[in-house]
Amino acid sequence: MVEPAVNDILSRYRQPVLGAMRAALDRPGIEHIALMRYHLGWEDAHGAAIDAPGGKMLRPAFCLLSCEAVGGDIARALSAAAAIELLHNFTLIHDDIEDASDTRHGRETLWRRFGIPLAINAGDGLFVLAQRTLLDMTDAGVPADRVIEAARVLNEACIVLCEGQHADISFESRHRVSLGEYEAMIAGKTASLLGASAQIGAIAGGADNATAAALGECARKLGMGFQVQDDVLGIWGDAAVTGKPVADDIRSKKRSFPVVWAFERAPAAVRERLDTIYGGDMSEPAVNEAVALLAEAGARATSTTEAGRWVTDGLRALDGLRLEPSRRLEIEALAAFFVRRDA
Repeated sequence: MVEPAVNDILSRYRQPVLGAMRAALDRPGIEHIALMRYHLGWEDAHGAAIDAPGGKMLRPAFCLLSCEAVGGDIARALSAAAAIELLHNFTLIHDDIEDASDTRHGRETLWRRFGIPLAINAGDGLFVLAQRTLLDMTDAGVPADRVIEAARVLNEACIVLCEGQHADISFESRHRVSLGEYEAMIAGKTASLLGASAQIGAIAGGADNATAAALGECARKLGMGFQVQDDVLGIWGDAAVTGKPVADDIRSKKRSFPVVWAFERAPAAVRERLDTIYGGDMSEPAVNEAVALLAEAGARATSTTEAGRWVTDGLRALDGLRLEPSRRLEIEALAAFFVRRDA
C-alpha cells in the first residue's frame, strides 16, 4: 500500500478548521479580535484581509484524524479542533513575548507591532475563546458528559504546557540541565497539547475511554519525537528550508536535546570544552567549535535515534486498538514525517 502523502492529510483538514476558527473570531469592528486575526495572518496591521503563511496545523489535524480513526464524523470534532488551534496560538503570542521574537512566519510578531500589553491581552482572549469554542461540540451532537471530559483533557494539558514553558524559561539561566529535566520540559511544552488533541478527537468520535487515552498517549510520544527532531534542525538544519540560521540554537545557548545529552553523556574532554564555550560569549568561532564538538561526541546521531525511539513507542500505544485502517495508516505517515522532516 502506498504511504499517504503528509501534505494531503494536513490539507484535507486545514480549510474546515480555518472555517471554524474564522467563525469563532467573527466579531467585526472589535479591535481586540482584530489583533488576533493579525497574529493568525488573516489581516495586516491596518485590518485589510491578507493570506499570510501559517503553521502546519498538526494539532487540529491529529484531533480530526483521531475522530475518524475511531469511526466518528469530523463534524463532531470540528469545534474542538478549532479550539485547539486557537489555544496553540495563545501560547505562540506569549512565547514571542517571552522570547523577544521579532518575527513569525516572516511578519512582525504581535507584540512587536502593537506592544506587549495589547499582545498579552490578545493572547489571553484567544485562550478564553478556545475554551468557549470547545463547548460548541454540543451543537454537533456530542453528549454533554463527553464535552466535559474533552474540556478536562484540554485544561489538564494547559496546566502541563505552562509548567513546561516555565521550565524552558528557567533553563535559560541555568548552566546545567539533566536529560530527565529536559524530557519533563518537552512533555509539557510540546507533547501535552498534541496528546490532548488526539484524545479529544477520539472522545468526540465516540471512542471508549481506553481507546481515547491510547490515542492520546500515542500522540504525546510522537510529540516528544517531534521536539527532539526539532532540536536537531535547530543546530544542523538547512537555513534555506528552516528559515533559521544554521546552529541558531547554539548561538542562543538553548538547552536542546543534543546539548543536554552532550553535557551529560559525552566524553569528559568534550564536556569540559563545551562547559568553557557555554560559559563565555558565543562568538561565531565558538558556535562552530561547539557544533564540531557535538558531532564528534555523536550528539546528532544519538538525537536522531532518540526521536525515532519516541515515535516507535508512540505507535506501539495503538497496538490492539480497532481503528479505521486507512486512518491508522495516516497516523503512521505523520509519525514518520515527524522524524524525517527537514523544517
